[in-house]
Amino acid sequence: MILVNLLPHRERARQERLEAFKMWLAGAGLMGVVLAAVVYLWLELQLSHQQAQNQVLQSEIQQLEQQIQSIAGQESEIVALKARQKAVEDLQADRNLPVFFLTDLARLMPEGMYLTSLKQTEQVVMLQGAAQSNERVSEFLRHLANSSPYFSKPELVEITTATTPLSAREARRVANFSIRVQLQRTQSGSSTPPAGPPGPKTPADSKGFPTLSLGNLLPGVKP
Repeated sequence: MILVNLLPHRERARQERLEAFKMWLAGAGLMGVVLAAVVYLWLELQLSHQQAQNQVLQSEIQQLEQQIQSIAGQESEIVALKARQKAVEDLQADRNLPVFFLTDLARLMPEGMYLTSLKQTEQVVMLQGAAQSNERVSEFLRHLANSSPYFSKPELVEITTATTPLSAREARRVANFSIRVQLQRTQSGSSTPPAGPPGPKTPADSKGFPTLSLGNLLPGVKP
């Protein structure tokens, strides 16, 4: 009977399988390291690309901010130019306004009243004078409100009764008044005032404008 000892052969096969497993394990570890390195390099590349894009966007944003600041500066310049243009237009429109509103004021004043003071503050005119009666003052207020393109919102501030001497022996009772009225610009500052209701006849100078007595004088009274 022949006996064969197979123990060394089995031990050798087991050792070979163990070594093969170790080799496969080392290969898998190496592949994992290589794969991790590839993924890391890819992520670094993506990060660098994104940072470059961010820098480009930051540069574009800075350029846009500079353009916005430039546009804001231009808008402020435009606003300033419009303000200057409006100021020039207002001056152009108001160039002939004093002549026209004085002429219209003389036209609107009824007979039997005169002015003693005229003061303009911006677009507000204060008128002070005297009239033969309160009815003349009321008529003057109606004319200012309805018959002139240059006056609006007339307001009677004060009216008092006083005595005005006509001569050394004669005096007359008059109504001293104070009126506040708003000036308004017309669409055409260079046109002549339109004709309104018949006003008092006033003497004219050589240029055709009424002499600035600003209304009819009371009989026998010098303003």
